[in-house]
Amino acid sequence: MKLFYFPGACSLAVDVILEEIGKPFERVKVDLAKGEQFKGEFTSVNPKAKVPALLRDDGSLLTELPAISWWLAKTHPELGLIPDGAEAEARLLEVLDYMVATVHMRGFSRIFGPARFTPTKADEPAIVQTGRDVAADGLKALSHTLGAKPYLLGDYSIADAMLFCLEFWSLGRAQVKLPENLAAHFERMKARPAVARALAGEGLA
Repeated sequence: MKLFYFPGACSLAVDVILEEIGKPFERVKVDLAKGEQFKGEFTSVNPKAKVPALLRDDGSLLTELPAISWWLAKTHPELGLIPDGAEAEARLLEVLDYMVATVHMRGFSRIFGPARFTPTKADEPAIVQTGRDVAADGLKALSHTLGAKPYLLGDYSIADAMLFCLEFWSLGRAQVKLPENLAAHFERMKARPAVARALAGEGLA
């Protein structure tokens, strides 16, 4: 398999899951900073012009972080990366969708790329602040979900890989304060060998 990624982007969550699975895969860097996602070499693979994208062994492409994560977990049930039962699966989808669609796309995306949300340069600081507010509120909600549990749903799941990305951004260039239990979750994740391998593989160790 090939994972199309950019170091430290949300594709890192898929990288972590692939490392948890432990089977060989190839990382193919798409330099978002240089706009490579919009060039023909990549759009011929993924017309959506975004990462992550996973080229599977049968030659088919799977896109969108929740779908890729779900498929990887479902095709490796022995790892228990998705909890059992309809209620638990619904809770997993609930928190995964919230992290991607709200905290990432409405929050951190504004922090990292305010120009995409306004044609007016003067508006960008307000866009960034809105993103910081959304991210902070989202992290508070996720802190409530986590509570005193070691992982979001109690046992480790694909949701924790995405939460790790949000924490990584918060403690990195976004500089958004993490609630105490999320900071502890971040350290717990960093101690996982799969996470360490993913970070090293992307040059982020």
